[in-house]
Amino acid sequence: MRRTARPLTGTALAVAAAALAAAPAYGASGGLEVSPSSVVPGGQVTVRTAACGDGGTATGDASAVGAGSLSLAPGPDDQDATGRFRVPPSAQPGTYEITATCTGSGRLVTGDLVVTLTSAHQQVHPRGSVKTGVGGALGPDPVQTAAGVAALAVAAAGGTWLLHRRARGDGI
Repeated sequence: MRRTARPLTGTALAVAAAALAAAPAYGASGGLEVSPSSVVPGGQVTVRTAACGDGGTATGDASAVGAGSLSLAPGPDDQDATGRFRVPPSAQPGTYEITATCTGSGRLVTGDLVVTLTSAHQQVHPRGSVKTGVGGALGPDPVQTAAGVAALAVAAAGGTWLLHRRARGDGI
């Protein structure tokens, strides 16, 4: 059993190493970073890539979402090629591929942009009471709530008095 385990382990490691060597290394060569990755129609998006080299430029294509082409160039404090575009207000929700082609090398890099109808920054807070179908005086009306608490207090006091009388032997 030990003899078959070692060749299988060696084969598995060789396959894993080959897969890692064939996979694109986005950390080293750079892909297209889309920020924010999720946006509402009318929002502004920044794309950035390091794939074109230090000081390299690129031509971006955001026509999939309806924004057309854009230029990517390094900023004053950054060596990565950066560009911006605005998502049209008429854009439909979905995932869109944004591409950029490096000017010198012709290298193509891609990134995904998700268009949603609600922003991740806008939180919707629930309002109103919960409709459980049980009923009761626990609605949003403070008068009904006070009446329910008073009814419970009277019932508790009456029950305590009856139990006390029964314990003394007075009967009910």
